[in-house]
Amino acid sequence: LNVKEKMHRGGRDSSHTILLIQPTRGPGSRTYHDYETFTLALEGVLKLFENKLKADRPTERNISYDIQDLFKYIDTLTDISCLVFSDSVGAYQPHGRDFLKNKLLEHLKRISERS
Repeated sequence: LNVKEKMHRGGRDSSHTILLIQPTRGPGSRTYHDYETFTLALEGVLKLFENKLKADRPTERNISYDIQDLFKYIDTLTDISCLVFSDSVGAYQPHGRDFLKNKLLEHLKRISERS
């Protein structure tokens, strides 16, 4: 499959997503993460947060958090946004911090309902 065929799988869940993050004010902290699906991008944000928690609390074996802790982390980032490929327009659509927070909440609710 070429890149366009990989991205053209229909629906937001299967849409190629680029996560853009700038943790600090320094331009050198800008980075991006590339995900095959939007859901994987949400999982990527959770993983980044959990890695930060582990780094901040290296001696704790079990670290728990709630949605407010996740949102505080997201709010401390200088910038976070994503570009989600839209089949309907054939281009990437930009989404910001609030969009990501809402989608993370929905994602975590879906996960908890399955448990």
